[in-house]
Amino acid sequence: MVHTQPSEARRFSTVLVANRGEIAVRVIRTLRRLGIRSVAVHSDADAEAAHVAEADTAVRIGPAAASESYLRGERILEAAAACGAQAVHPGYGFLSENAEFAAACAEAGLTFIGPSATAIESMGDKIRAKRTVAEAGVPLVPGSGAEGATDEQLRRAALETGLPVLFKPAAGGGGKGMRLVHTAEELTAAIDAARRESRASFGDDTLFVERFVTRPRHVEVQVLGDSHGNVVHLGERECSLQRRHQKIVEEAPSPLLDPATRSEIGASAVEAARAVGYVGAGTVEFIVSADKPEEFFFMEMNTRLQVEHPVTEMVTAVGGEPERAARSARSRDGQPEGLDLVEWQVRVAEGEPLPFRQDELDMVGHAVEARLYAEDPARGFLPTGGEIVRFHEPGGAGVRIDSGVRGGDRVGSDYDPMLAKIIGWGRTRSEALRRLDGALAGTTLLGLHTNSAFLRALLDHPDVRAGELDTGLVERELDELLDGSGERAAPPEHVLIAAATVRLMELEPAGPARDPWEALTGWRIGGRAWMSRTFEVSGVRWTVRLRGDSTAAEALVEREPGAEAPRPSPVRAGRDGSVLAVTLDGRTRRYRYALSGETVRLAAEGGTWSLTERTLLADAAGKSNVTDGAVTSPMPGTVLVSNVEPGQRVRGGQALFVVEAMKMEHTVTAPVDGTVTEVFATTGRAVELEQPLAVVTADGDVPPEE
Repeated sequence: MVHTQPSEARRFSTVLVANRGEIAVRVIRTLRRLGIRSVAVHSDADAEAAHVAEADTAVRIGPAAASESYLRGERILEAAAACGAQAVHPGYGFLSENAEFAAACAEAGLTFIGPSATAIESMGDKIRAKRTVAEAGVPLVPGSGAEGATDEQLRRAALETGLPVLFKPAAGGGGKGMRLVHTAEELTAAIDAARRESRASFGDDTLFVERFVTRPRHVEVQVLGDSHGNVVHLGERECSLQRRHQKIVEEAPSPLLDPATRSEIGASAVEAARAVGYVGAGTVEFIVSADKPEEFFFMEMNTRLQVEHPVTEMVTAVGGEPERAARSARSRDGQPEGLDLVEWQVRVAEGEPLPFRQDELDMVGHAVEARLYAEDPARGFLPTGGEIVRFHEPGGAGVRIDSGVRGGDRVGSDYDPMLAKIIGWGRTRSEALRRLDGALAGTTLLGLHTNSAFLRALLDHPDVRAGELDTGLVERELDELLDGSGERAAPPEHVLIAAATVRLMELEPAGPARDPWEALTGWRIGGRAWMSRTFEVSGVRWTVRLRGDSTAAEALVEREPGAEAPRPSPVRAGRDGSVLAVTLDGRTRRYRYALSGETVRLAAEGGTWSLTERTLLADAAGKSNVTDGAVTSPMPGTVLVSNVEPGQRVRGGQALFVVEAMKMEHTVTAPVDGTVTEVFATTGRAVELEQPLAVVTADGDVPPEE
């Protein structure tokens, strides 16, 4: 298709990207393709980040805390002026839906690549947005809310609407500040918690209440508008697989909607966008009952690019039938070339009209996206952190990876824990799911826990494969999904033997010639001696015995006393860079691996394991600081609340601290009944994973006072 170039269109030569992580990398790559110079901004924590390396130039804007860097609009505008940028792309999150920042850009003579400040303000306040779209004839979920509503007014509104209800923040989205309430007794605590989290996330604690739709499905529609009055929709996305109101897996199109409903919901989204004179890319979100898919209700409009926009890009085809056929012939497996939504954000911001009509847009095939997070599903999905020792992205037909990290990067607690988005496309939904599963299996990230195995278990769930989704599925099936993901399972014997083989290879002399007197592998004149390696995983220990060297050895995993004695298995190994090949009992497996001190990190066949070798010396050192009543931080973060002081009497399960990381709060409780004898952390202090916060000495262990 030929894109028209109106004479009044302005052209950007330099664009500042006011974001970080994978979205900043993704925007910068489109800018490069368009021949536009990119400017990255970064905090001190991101000085060596991937988006900084991708950009043509980069500017420091403050310390690690987002409130002192990525949320400081004046510093971003100063950076834009210093680098000669004509426009600012906000990405998503941070200032992307901040009307004051959009207005400040205009005042500074910069183009905000997004909607007008007026449109952001109209749709950013969820209460005002509902009034606006209702006037345009868009259906709403029953509920109520008013600016400045008191806790008591919200409580009465919830009871009048009818339980269960959902409290939602008026100023933001992404699941932050949302609370589901089933009983009247829960209302007061839920309102308090929703206000506190909303205030921390958005600087505004205004709430509204909605009826909770039974078996709800979350369906959203991508819209695109220009400054010439044209608005189109690019089909819908299904985002029902969520946990704590946070999307995990998204797909396009929705397996729920029939063609008639698809057309109707798309038309409603366009009307919602027209109601505020929307310009740019945006998303209109709807709640749909799984039991009555023909009924849908407006939830909110996100006036920015969505995290899940790649699935729309991968299924969107543009043009008449001849051109559509030509595109399919040029692309692999019939996958459409699709629209680059960032490109069209830029083109629309430059003043171009959309060169396609609604009837020229089509959805071809199916795409599914999974969000890879730095979190530990086995520990309640708490955020993790640390150095990424190794990161490998798979490729292949119908696979796309949008990532913002590299090997050697350090993941902290200052920002959202999402590391990458992994997307699979197929001619059918089942093919897309199969490709996504293969891509997840081929993704290697060593150094910190991720939700990769959990995602694979979720995609393999029978209801997910059948398209029978709703927003409560993940929570209902959580125990089964955790078991199915192997998060609670012991490492397989082949992994334990591979880890021991890595440690064995480290003891062998380098080079082709090996002097047995130089090796530390148990060589004896009378024959090889058995060598033992003990590894710990999640507090459980296994011992592996090896005899020989890596080219020809025997191995066995010791079992519990009383069990039948294991039979030694022949094993040999070799490595090529970061890939380890181990042949055990005639079967060869390949592992990506890395060594970090005493820890061997391995990834193979979609699984990832961290095995720490335990020695007598390490055990002796560790026992010196063990306390049964130790209270430790469950994640890296900041102490938000401290309700404890030395000498205080506490009961087991009593809340002592609230630790916050990446806008997620976690309450830390007393492990036993007893007395607080030491306190190490106070409100506002940054803490690491498993860092001691306090010590509670159990009743009966406290020495009597003299």
